[in-house]
Amino acid sequence: MSCTYVIPDIHGRLDLLEDGLAEIVERAAGQVGTIVALGDYVDKGPDSKKVIDRLRAGLRDRWKLICLKGNHDAMMVAALRDESKLRFWLERGGDTALRSYGGDPSDVPSADIEWLDKLPLMHTDTHRLYVHAGVDPDVPLDQQAERTLLWKRYPRDYQFGFGDLHVVHGHDSFVDGPKLYEGRTNLDTRAWRTGRLVIGVFDDEKPGGAIDFIRVIKQPM
Repeated sequence: MSCTYVIPDIHGRLDLLEDGLAEIVERAAGQVGTIVALGDYVDKGPDSKKVIDRLRAGLRDRWKLICLKGNHDAMMVAALRDESKLRFWLERGGDTALRSYGGDPSDVPSADIEWLDKLPLMHTDTHRLYVHAGVDPDVPLDQQAERTLLWKRYPRDYQFGFGDLHVVHGHDSFVDGPKLYEGRTNLDTRAWRTGRLVIGVFDDEKPGGAIDFIRVIKQPM
């Protein structure tokens, strides 16, 4: 059985990311699959730089890693390219990200900024659409606004996906999550603060929501 494993918002928690990747490999029991990370690798938690280093290093043994862009990743890029946007980012968790690089914007390698900037905004497979925040169900995928993909919050208990595609997203955090609906799955459990990361496991041949979850538990912040 081929599976896709989906990691929601990490926000600088390298410990959760490392343990999550290890748990995925263990769960796969010798099989290989796809890992989709839903963005928001930086800010709030202590290890933004190390999280980026880890993701940029990629995976071994034929695993496929797809890293999507989150709104915090986009904010970091904007702030480091335009000083007028720096305060907005720092006040929303960017202070910890900058500290992980040494504290000065000039300490952030241009390669890291470029990597974040070029991340894709969404990924689709046969049965699902993966995105950081959400999609507008009335707009074709190739016409979706970047702000929607990075910042959208669905109405509470909104059940629908995108046509026949089940939408898998993060961004809108619930400490009692994940939140599971007929047409979408919200995996964001505010892991950076709660210390509880929930990774969705999706059967590539089966439509709909997750067939299982991997739970990683560490110290809360």
